Amino acid sequence: MLRFVVKKVLLALSTLFAVSVVTFGLFFAVPNNPAELMCGDSKNVCSPERIEMIERRMGLDRPIVVQYGDFMRGIFVGRTIGSGETARDCPAPCLGFSFRSDEPVTGIVGRTLPVTLSIVFGAAVVWLVLGVSIGMVSALRRGTVFDRLAVGTSLVGASMPILLFGPLLLIGLVYETGLLNYPRYTPLTENPVAWATAMILPWFALGFLNSATYARLSRAQMLETLSEDFVRTARAKGLAKITVYGRHALRAAITPIITIAGLDLGAYLGGTVITETVFGFTGLGRTALNAALNLDMPIVMATVLLAAVFVVAANVLVDVLYAVVDPRVRLG
Repeated sequence: MLRFVVKKVLLALSTLFAVSVVTFGLFFAVPNNPAELMCGDSKNVCSPERIEMIERRMGLDRPIVVQYGDFMRGIFVGRTIGSGETARDCPAPCLGFSFRSDEPVTGIVGRTLPVTLSIVFGAAVVWLVLGVSIGMVSALRRGTVFDRLAVGTSLVGASMPILLFGPLLLIGLVYETGLLNYPRYTPLTENPVAWATAMILPWFALGFLNSATYARLSRAQMLETLSEDFVRTARAKGLAKITVYGRHALRAAITPIITIAGLDLGAYLGGTVITETVFGFTGLGRTALNAALNLDMPIVMATVLLAAVFVVAANVLVDVLYAVVDPRVRLG
């Protein structure tokens, strides 16, 4: 098992290295000079001398390979950006400074990442608990009224985009009935009650729509597992239903769900642009979108790298969990 985990971690690190190289290469693929972006649009203000000064201040006057080495080193141990009187200390993890606001990128990410984490983890609990539970029960009661309702609801949920479902929730629960206040993000450490209250709508919107997919997947996997020989053997031995379904059938049916859940979680942690936009939150996804539109490359680079870390980490976690649940993976 240890050898299996080490192999996956080394593969993940090599993937992150490749992503960092490609992302840093895109930094220099921008048609505009980053120094000109920081200087502004006025030709009178952006004189060649001022552009040269900004390049020195941002460390853009050094060779590309040296800049990449400084960037990677800054993530782990920090670095000094610029030289001479314009030099600035950037403590680890240093991700540079925004071209537009000249604010440390680490501060921007630290302010927006908790918003995305709050949305994704809460929604993940909703879609896993709701979707898997409905799917499993529906499979065990195949052909009943509950099964038909569950299948119909999951089809509706899987077909409805959050761009439609989110505003419908706002209209029905906020504007028309006043049952909930308009969601405004409050940090968990400041006021847990206000934080949870603000997260109810995005949790339910993202969680319900994803639970439809998990309900269908869980139902299909459980039905397939119940027809396997080992389940019939367990029944023939006279084992209790809770043992047959909970210990044997569920364990075999849950492995594909773990895979999909890990990939979804990693992807959503990289940014939930639509959900954040619909409910007015400024999270990692919305920040990355605004940075891309404004060609604020340090923020784009930071968010891409962070999203890659989440996706790669989720893949490693899925592989490990898969091996724990299914010993055949370790043997293979």
